[in-house]
Amino acid sequence: MQFLLAFIVVAPLLGAVAALLPAPPGLKGRNPDQAVLRHGVTVTGVILLAAIVLALGFDHDHPSKMQATTDISWIPALDVRIHLGIDGISLPLLVLTALLTFLCALHSYFKLQHERLAPRAAGPSPKAFVALILLLESGTLATFAVLDLLLFFLAFEMVLIPMYFLIARWGGARKQAAAWKFILYTLLGSVVMLLGLLLIGLKSGTFDMVALATDNGRGLTSSVQVIAVLAIGIGLAVKTPMWPLHSWLPDAHTAAPTVGSVLLAGVLLKMGTYGFVRILLPIAPDGMHTFAPYLAAFAVAGIIYGSLACLALARPGAKGDLKRLIAYSSVGHMGFVLLGIASMTPTGVNGALFANIAHGLITGLLFFLVGAVKDRYGTADLDTLSGATGAALYGSAPRLGGLLAFTAVASLGLPGLAGFWGEMLTLFGAFDPADGLSRPAFLTFMSIAAFGTLLTAAYMLILVRRVCMGAKPEEPHRIPDIQHHEFAAWTPLAALTVLAGLWPAVLLGLTDPAVQKLLAGGKS
Repeated sequence: MQFLLAFIVVAPLLGAVAALLPAPPGLKGRNPDQAVLRHGVTVTGVILLAAIVLALGFDHDHPSKMQATTDISWIPALDVRIHLGIDGISLPLLVLTALLTFLCALHSYFKLQHERLAPRAAGPSPKAFVALILLLESGTLATFAVLDLLLFFLAFEMVLIPMYFLIARWGGARKQAAAWKFILYTLLGSVVMLLGLLLIGLKSGTFDMVALATDNGRGLTSSVQVIAVLAIGIGLAVKTPMWPLHSWLPDAHTAAPTVGSVLLAGVLLKMGTYGFVRILLPIAPDGMHTFAPYLAAFAVAGIIYGSLACLALARPGAKGDLKRLIAYSSVGHMGFVLLGIASMTPTGVNGALFANIAHGLITGLLFFLVGAVKDRYGTADLDTLSGATGAALYGSAPRLGGLLAFTAVASLGLPGLAGFWGEMLTLFGAFDPADGLSRPAFLTFMSIAAFGTLLTAAYMLILVRRVCMGAKPEEPHRIPDIQHHEFAAWTPLAALTVLAGLWPAVLLGLTDPAVQKLLAGGKS
């Protein structure tokens, strides 16, 4: 188990280096481009298999205990250690990352093979594309596995460069501006976050996240905790993204290629909320207590703002872009995650972690579907897709239309699907917040967030009506329905969305003991 976790973190990095090397003669396939794309599928598949084996070998009777740990001294002068480990909080995120990356590699390989694209059509270099995907996977997996504050920061930053190049080199219109906006926002937030991490480490005498969580802030004064939460929280809020620090997200999603959007929404946004749960809640509880009402206020503002922005994009004549609409929906969905964290209760935090995974599954699938619609029609403009010769997916591609409708109702929180439980539990957490927090204020936040669920249902149903319904297109306007490679990449996400909705105990049984331990100051 110890070796397996280290392998999962390091193997994508080695795979990225190998992707840049010439392929051995026996593995070239029909051409070098096919070989490197096959390499990406193989490496991400091995990582996914290792993550599944790790999950099966995980001690599910003690999910609050750090398992598969590695602890090696790295910089003795600063007491920085290569400390890895997983518990019930990080394991689902680790598996989600491995799954989405594998599906993105699979989608890219079969899409290129199916369309017989020339190397130039796939971007400047398939080698660079695969290497960047693997580098991104390594940084994300490391973020969820490391247990040292400085290592967390390094892993947190490691994903920025590959995502920048994926947007800037393989993106669509206005890709350069979107890529620069993405990296400037996240880098500026990270600089402030680093100062907060250094403050905690220097004042407490250690950067070890397990020791700091066990200490539960007793070695830090209240003023230090408040400053640390403010600094670290800004960096995490940019990555989440929290309103009003969200404005980089719609541009990045609109410009990014399909796999970039899937990984950005499904994995990278989770790094910010994971930091709130793993670092701020257990290490600086007094500081979090001070800022919790403000965090909740920004969260519900994001819920309403994201929903209203989606409604504005969905109305006829707005020239709304489907990818941009889904990006704004993420601002609202992540608002529910932040509201659950701000309640500082086991119910709210468990709801936040559940909503994290549900959002990764559902929104990842939504971006796959929107990317497929854009590939078929050459546009993601909602007015064009709902015009007289528009998509009308129920008639032209019924399986694609049905899956899009299924994913939309999952995103709006239909009971029985994964999106429901996270939102419900975060609302319950806000209904009865932690001791010392203003219950009337949180009841107000809960009511506003509940109204946001109605707005979410409104724009998602408008989207389905405009894209899926309509007169059956004439033969020249028909499009291919779901292809075999698309079915292979999308089915696991749809199946897990149903599984998590019908059997939420699978996930909550992992997270709840670990959350209880974190909030209790390291005591099971």
